[in-house]
Amino acid sequence: MFFERPESGEKAILVHVDLADEAKSESPQELEELAISAGADPVEYLMGSRAHPSPKFFVGSGKLDELKQLVRLHEAEVVIFNHALSPGQERNIEREIKCRVLDRTGLILDIFAQRARTHEGKLQVELAQLEHVSTRLIRGWTHLERQKGGIGLRGPGETQLETDRRLLRARIKSIHRRLDRVRKQREQGRRARQRSETPTVSLVGYTNAGKSTLFNRITAADVYAADQLFATLDPTLRRLDLADAGPVVLADTVGFIRHLPHKLVEAFRATLQETAGADLLLHVVDCFDEERHEHIEQVKDVLHEIGADEIPALQVYNKIDKLEGYQPRIDRDDEGRPIRVWLSAVSGEGIDLLTEAVNELLSDEVFHQTLQISPADGQFRSRLYALGAVLSEEFDDQGQISLEVRLQLKDFRQLLSRLSIPAERYLEATVN
Repeated sequence: MFFERPESGEKAILVHVDLADEAKSESPQELEELAISAGADPVEYLMGSRAHPSPKFFVGSGKLDELKQLVRLHEAEVVIFNHALSPGQERNIEREIKCRVLDRTGLILDIFAQRARTHEGKLQVELAQLEHVSTRLIRGWTHLERQKGGIGLRGPGETQLETDRRLLRARIKSIHRRLDRVRKQREQGRRARQRSETPTVSLVGYTNAGKSTLFNRITAADVYAADQLFATLDPTLRRLDLADAGPVVLADTVGFIRHLPHKLVEAFRATLQETAGADLLLHVVDCFDEERHEHIEQVKDVLHEIGADEIPALQVYNKIDKLEGYQPRIDRDDEGRPIRVWLSAVSGEGIDLLTEAVNELLSDEVFHQTLQISPADGQFRSRLYALGAVLSEEFDDQGQISLEVRLQLKDFRQLLSRLSIPAERYLEATVN
């Protein structure tokens, strides 16, 4: 990948500053989880508060001196800020404390780089890294800012820094072209599913809410799932057959996080299109997390940013196994439609209720009736069996057949049309 990493965890000092602007505040605990997910070994947490960040160092002079002492005391290898730093602030802090500095965006990018598995995922991560690092190039090339000279190096006067920026721009353009092809391929797949009228259900939620564990439980897949932030990056699609709704495509997607860097949203737009093009969103929530309400709002913000905020959503309150006295259940609105399912993806409690709720939300009108057909209607009978619509079958003494069937009304209409059977023969029956 773009950055090389040490074999063992780097000693890290974490820095969090509470600012007067609460809208921009981050979670100190979340920074620690992110650092551990990246493979760092947090040895100290420096906390502080300011009305506004310092333009030069982000923190004040007193905190900067304290940070220098902590770096020397612990022989720290990296200092991680729980904030977005400007390139100038990064350079100034590094110059003062003589230690590598990483901001929140750089940390998330590093985690993404470790988690990417597919070719597409690696391209998306590299694009985000390149666009992030392009503004920070001068830090690595301060000794090469002057024009190249010497035997074999005399040229048009281009500096080393300009050369690297030019190469970066060329690489970024190349990745954009390749990701555009990926987007077109995904769009073709979505159009094919739409033509076949196969609904798509997309799992969304805050990172580490348990989406991949739930995905594995529902589909019996083997997607990587772990108790860490951003365990899943690459989208995984699986077919799922539901009793009433029929076959659907279930998509496991990247987790969201508060203030998800815009560069990542842009780079992962091809992946996030699986969410934007879904028919139903399963918004997975860690109900054991004290900040679940804030996380729900953060997910809604990202959904709005990618144009998926108007898609019907079902909240899935996961991890009830960690709550005492909670049983699986479905919460419904005033019209009786499911709005929330309480379950545990780890134990499997409530999975049947989730399937029931998804069935209800995706199903159109359902045809459920006992049909009287003759032995001459063998093709009709066999097609009903092929659709998995026959619940029971009985024969009388004259060979007449009673079939109890249940299937989507639209599927039943299509079947009658294909066999040139008059719709009024059966559709006077009650539609449930």
